[in-house]
Formats: sequence, structure tokens, C-alpha cells
Amino acid sequence: MAADDRAAQAWAALATVMDPEVPVVSLVELGIAREARLAEDGAVEVVLTPTYSGCPATELIEQQARAAVEAAVPGPVRVLTQRAPAWTTDWISAEGRRKLREYGIAPPGPAALPAGGESVIRFMPRSSQAAPSVSCPRCDSPDTERLSAFGSTACKALYRCRACREPFEHFKPI
Repeated sequence: MAADDRAAQAWAALATVMDPEVPVVSLVELGIAREARLAEDGAVEVVLTPTYSGCPATELIEQQARAAVEAAVPGPVRVLTQRAPAWTTDWISAEGRRKLREYGIAPPGPAALPAGGESVIRFMPRSSQAAPSVSCPRCDSPDTERLSAFGSTACKALYRCRACREPFEHFKPI
């Protein structure tokens, strides 16, 4: 089996691993899976970047990625965690954004990195009036309000649509 084939098989296997906190999007669609490559010693290396350094699902994601690749690709597998460059919501694919919306989570807008392209720490404003405008993932109304800066996970905020009156989460742009 050619090296390119093993790396491609590993990437295909990663595309089947769903995020444990948002089980409708894969590690590839979320941009957590960064690369599948063949190392000099012949092992398949999988490079993962967690959504943030304190993500409680990081170890589970690594275990699931390793298991999927080991089941699909012959030979040794190494999972590497790469924290730089830091993960950004800009890495979520168009398909991932579509799936988030269909699941009822408003996908993030662009992270709007500064001119140098470096990641910055971003703080969410406390006031709901200062919160970013977010369209409802159910009815697409822009008439929404932020209820809490944090949703079920630290990377999401809780909103409510004033039009359809449904609550929803919004993936914060980072």
C-alpha cells in the first residue's frame, strides 16, 4: 500500500469521527483534525488541534481518532496534539457550518483576525446589548437576544429568538 493511500485512508477515517460535544459534525468538519501524514519511520501521524486548551473532550477526541485510524489503516498510528497555531472557528468547513445550523446551533461568523494574522484572546461582552448579532438557526430571524455568555460548553453562548421564541446556542467566533 502506498504512503499516500495510508494517509488518505487515515483522513477518511477521521472524517467519520464525530465531535463528542456536537455529534453531528466530524473532527475534519470542525477543523480539529489538521493533517494525516506518513512519518519517516512509517507510522501514520494524525495531527489534532483542540478547540481550546481547556477543552474537556480533548482526551476522548484523541482516543476516538486513534481508534478510527487504527481500524482503517495498517501499521502504527501516532496522534499528535498541536496547539499552535491555535484553533479558530474559521477552520470549520462550510459543510460543518451547515450541519451546526441544521442541528440548531448558530454557526460562528468570521473570527476577524488582526492584520498580522495572529490569534488574539477575545472576551465576550457581559451586556446582551453589546453581544454580536446572531440569526436564529431555526427560522433565520435576526431578532435574537443573548441570554448567557455561556451555553452547554464554554465555546458556545445561549441565545433566544424573539420571532419563533426558541432558545439556541451560538458557537462563539474565536
